[in-house]
Amino acid sequence: MSRRGMTLIELTVAMGIIAIMIGAVVMGIGALTGTKAKSATGELAGVIRTLYDTANLTGKTCRLVFELPGLKDEDGSVKYRAECAKAAITATRDRIEELRSASKDREDKLKNPPRPKDDPYRRLDSDSAPSVQELMAREKERVESAAAFQAFDSDDVHEKELPPSVRLSVWTRHQREPAKSGLAYLYFFPQGYTERAQVTVRQGSNVWTLSLQPLTGKVSTVAEELEVPRS
Repeated sequence: MSRRGMTLIELTVAMGIIAIMIGAVVMGIGALTGTKAKSATGELAGVIRTLYDTANLTGKTCRLVFELPGLKDEDGSVKYRAECAKAAITATRDRIEELRSASKDREDKLKNPPRPKDDPYRRLDSDSAPSVQELMAREKERVESAAAFQAFDSDDVHEKELPPSVRLSVWTRHQREPAKSGLAYLYFFPQGYTERAQVTVRQGSNVWTLSLQPLTGKVSTVAEELEVPRS
């Protein structure tokens, strides 16, 4: 008895069933790979809101620092942490001027270091070169005074490292294009003011965008990549 092969209709039906199964598997994998990005988006929205409230209540300027791996660094992970300044920097222009002023003060101190009377390393001979201990003490003082921002940690805010498959890009209104590598900053000022910003979280083909309103600190989340505002 001869064995009957598959007819053209049966073969077409079988191929259709296989195609449907493959599509279901691909969709399932896509949904699975997007769970980490979705979770990271929710956590990041909470951190942003906490820093907005912290700056508003304490009167100190805070910022969210993003460490973004290079575009070709496939194994690198996105990291972010929170920092708060010792005092208020109430506007972006003030922030820039404060950083410039601090940099100039450091240069002036290095060129003409102060010699206070109570300096334990002060030498009696003013014409003599400073000792190693004196140089170390001055350097320590310089580093401490230069630390305008200090790490901020609370029950809701911790330093975070995302899975390598999750990528971020950060845009604020002072940038023409989103930052996709290197350091990026998102600032929160006292009196309930922040920068207009968008943070895009991506994992594979799954994308979420966090949109931050400057006056209210409200964070809106959409399951797509939004264009950078041009106005």
